[in-house]
Amino acid sequence: MELDLSPALQKTTNGLTETFSEKIIEVYQTSGDTFIRIPSDSVIEICRYLKDEHRYTFLSDVIGTDRYTSEDRFEVIYNLISLRDRERLFVKVWLPEENPEIESVTSIWKSANWFEREVYDMFGIRFLNHPDHRRIYMPEDYQYFPLRKEFPLLGIPGSIEMPNTTPDKE
Repeated sequence: MELDLSPALQKTTNGLTETFSEKIIEVYQTSGDTFIRIPSDSVIEICRYLKDEHRYTFLSDVIGTDRYTSEDRFEVIYNLISLRDRERLFVKVWLPEENPEIESVTSIWKSANWFEREVYDMFGIRFLNHPDHRRIYMPEDYQYFPLRKEFPLLGIPGSIEMPNTTPDKE
């Protein structure tokens, strides 16, 4: 499939495929956005390259997804923006169901701190070498990850202590 890339994105994808030819799993476009999928052990090296060489200086978001497949169940998606070139690139990494973990990119983009904590809290994906790896929404001792597909829609009864009365109205 021929990609319809801007000159800046073409330069980025060419640079990636030349520099990391054995580490780029796929490059594709959908809905006008460009995606690259890489192995989890290359995330630091490739993200640093994208920031330093192609000026993807703004990490807009880190997204977790539960693909609910038997292999490579989880996915981490990095939403990168080059403010200089006004381009967006999504970097995707697939992780296994058992012990999903990946290196933290907080050493590259400090904004990854809260994004990674949120993905950990909701999906249970651990970010190695994260400076403050703790839950952000759920209690620290909570055993479940609410955005995993097997998590019941109404929650797990008794898993979080709820107030037993309604506060008085003034």
